Amino acid sequence: MIYFDLFLGFLEVGLFSFGGAYAAIPLIRDVVMRYGWIDEESLTYMIAVSESTPGPLMVNMATYIGSSVGGLLGAALATFTVVLPAFIIIILTLIFLNRVQNNPYIKAAFNGIKPCVMGIILAMGVNMFIRNIVDSNSPFSVDITSTALSLFLMILYYGSRKFKKRGISPILLICIAAVCGILVY
Repeated sequence: MIYFDLFLGFLEVGLFSFGGAYAAIPLIRDVVMRYGWIDEESLTYMIAVSESTPGPLMVNMATYIGSSVGGLLGAALATFTVVLPAFIIIILTLIFLNRVQNNPYIKAAFNGIKPCVMGIILAMGVNMFIRNIVDSNSPFSVDITSTALSLFLMILYYGSRKFKKRGISPILLICIAAVCGILVY
């Protein structure tokens, strides 16, 4: 019976959680409290743990709750069920897009969206770079260490593209940045 409840509870979360993971927290809380799987304090701790572990928050929470009440099978079922609606929507969207991809209006819309997305990503990158190099103690001074580390990583990334066709792996770059951060700070 617990597995059926996990299936129904996390299917509800997967179907009706719009607006991202943080918007889904109240819905997850409602489902968890309704079924009595964990108490309020444990849920608060679980949210903190889910935020600090890699992966999507909603999936981490489903896995943790499923594991808490149903063991390994419960964790797998809750995780599968919470992502099932999004998976189905993506498949249906791909089917739809494959049918209309040659439509000139759809092509024009995507050609207009691409520069917008690139601009948003670039703006976020510039914003993060500026926040990284500005000294948090004084908003009008530059943190030389952060600036040097950022420039080193940029040179490493773009320099590697000169020697390798694809450049350095983003995962390797993140690992190098982590080691540099540990050594420097």
